[in-house]
Amino acid sequence: MISESKVMLTADDVAELLDVKRSRAYSIIRQLNAELKAQGKLVLRGRVNRQYFESKINI
Repeated sequence: MISESKVMLTADDVAELLDVKRSRAYSIIRQLNAELKAQGKLVLRGRVNRQYFESKINI
């Protein structure tokens, strides 16, 4: 179970939430981080902002 207080999600978190393999989770994180970077946001490789992630997958 993923803690609700986490601000950044890792590939393992994304894989668990979406029920995909870790390699696919890294691919999704790269895509989302590219979008954030284009908006001028600071990104961390291998992690994605939880709020942005949830807004993109409509949680």
